[in-house]
Amino acid sequence: MSQQTSLTVLFSAGESSGDRHAANMFLEIKKNRPDIKGIGMGGAKMAQAGIDIRYDSAHIAVIGVVEVFKHYGEIRRALKLMQQIVEMERPDLLVCVDYKEFNFKLARFAKRLGIKVLFYVSPQVWAWRPGRVKKYGAAIDIMAVIFPFETAYYDAENVPVRYVGHPSVDKVHPQHSKAEDMAHFGLDETKPVVGLLPGSRANEIKRMLPVMLAAAEKLQAVIPGIQFLLPQADSISDELLEGYLSQPSVKITVIKNQPYDVIQCCDVVMTTSGTATLEIALLAVPMVIAYKLATLTYWLGRLLVNTPFIGLPNIVLGKRIVKELIQHEATAGNLAAEVQRILTDKAYAGEIRANLNHVRQQLGQGGGSKNMAELALEMLK
Repeated sequence: MSQQTSLTVLFSAGESSGDRHAANMFLEIKKNRPDIKGIGMGGAKMAQAGIDIRYDSAHIAVIGVVEVFKHYGEIRRALKLMQQIVEMERPDLLVCVDYKEFNFKLARFAKRLGIKVLFYVSPQVWAWRPGRVKKYGAAIDIMAVIFPFETAYYDAENVPVRYVGHPSVDKVHPQHSKAEDMAHFGLDETKPVVGLLPGSRANEIKRMLPVMLAAAEKLQAVIPGIQFLLPQADSISDELLEGYLSQPSVKITVIKNQPYDVIQCCDVVMTTSGTATLEIALLAVPMVIAYKLATLTYWLGRLLVNTPFIGLPNIVLGKRIVKELIQHEATAGNLAAEVQRILTDKAYAGEIRANLNHVRQQLGQGGGSKNMAELALEMLK
């Protein structure tokens, strides 16, 4: 561009993972075009990156049919606010980051007004409702996908698509060596370390943390000196965690702002499904995935979802490489049993690590945030 004019990018991210993706993408954009203004819906990471947050997405970071219904009024209010921003401020580009149903409605609204739309992180069309590809195609200009196998679904319907790489590949790097972290966190190298990742949403904490704590108690009873770490997600308040961790029966060390340093110290991790499973996989740490949904949400999912797995490492390789404990199977006893097996069966743990290394190979070299920034700048020209 011979003469750079002031440009505005509107970001819409509804969850903590989307908040991180949008923040990293905007930082890359600013390296090339420091004059570009970022506004939108998001959280702390986006704010730190210099994006003007017009709506705090922590108020609507929920998952599941029942939870969405309970928060419907607030979600509707957030959507109306974002639509008003689109209409009144006419951004040069709308970047929708994940948060599928909300962002689909926002994208469709913006598209009608002639605003360019870049959708980042495809809905899981390979798991359920593949017919959505056409609908999304009508509401966006380009779909940016983070798994290489996803492009085929959009190519088949002639929807513009770009594989940009998974953003986690770039950012999943501990700040220190494992030895340094073990010393810093006060851990005994001769005793096993178990991580607890109960989720980044309040409803996940309420549903999964008590189960994980009960599993920790069982493990403590049979493995002397076992140690437990919990990396606190940015979106989870101290007050919420303290309500569960005040019990003295098991010691859980909570660590903020260093999730990858925490994970690398672990011999095994108990985790909910989601992006965290991929981040753990990238660090080649064995895990067990546990997840519970509201009963109605679970049964609707069983009817609609056409995939045998919910864990991303299993989905990427197309086979079960880590155990998934879903709904009624997500009990303290089952969790403790799988963790104990990983800690005591070296061959089993070694096989899991080898498969997790294959997951990393499948995801390639990374560069997701930089690739997204380049794509956005192309669309802004």
